[in-house]
Amino acid sequence: MEALSLAILGILIVVSPGADFVLVLKNSINKGRMAGIWTALGVSLAICFHIGYSLLGISYLISQNEWLFSVVRYAGSAYLIYLGLKGIFTANASLETIETNKADIRAIQFLAQGFLCNALNPKTMLFFLSIFSQVMTPDANEAHAALVYGLYMIMLHGLWFSAVAVFLTSNTLQKHVLRMKKRLNQACGVGLVAFGALLAIKS
Repeated sequence: MEALSLAILGILIVVSPGADFVLVLKNSINKGRMAGIWTALGVSLAICFHIGYSLLGISYLISQNEWLFSVVRYAGSAYLIYLGLKGIFTANASLETIETNKADIRAIQFLAQGFLCNALNPKTMLFFLSIFSQVMTPDANEAHAALVYGLYMIMLHGLWFSAVAVFLTSNTLQKHVLRMKKRLNQACGVGLVAFGALLAIKS
């Protein structure tokens, strides 16, 4: 039952709308399917980062150090606000098809955006800290279980956000997405700025 509860919790955390979802949405509607998928892979890579330091206990040290935690929090906030403002001011209503942007895609750019968006989120850090504090014990078998759960979370993030990118750029939805492209860009920008501002002001 505990394993099932953790599995369900992981799904709920991944599918809950947040900054990662907004970023994948923004990159998918602007630069196409592969941009969205690279962003999703960047998010998954950040989960590897969170799992690594959680297993090593570094996240606990950060959460107990107010100054260091504030640095992480404000860095994440500033990055989300930057991405949001950029989306707002560059929003356009061009009706070019999404897939025509393939030539402009720089994989490392979207990979880095997805990674930084998730890695600089202290809420994600505290989530993994709380989860692994329940899963980890001195027992070697339990440590193995924690690693398996970490791999499960990486897979969930990669599959979910890649599916979002594929769904948004499908032929069925593309006409509707393009019709609302400018408003979607602006909404995504406002969403990222809001997430960044809340991250900065929330204790």
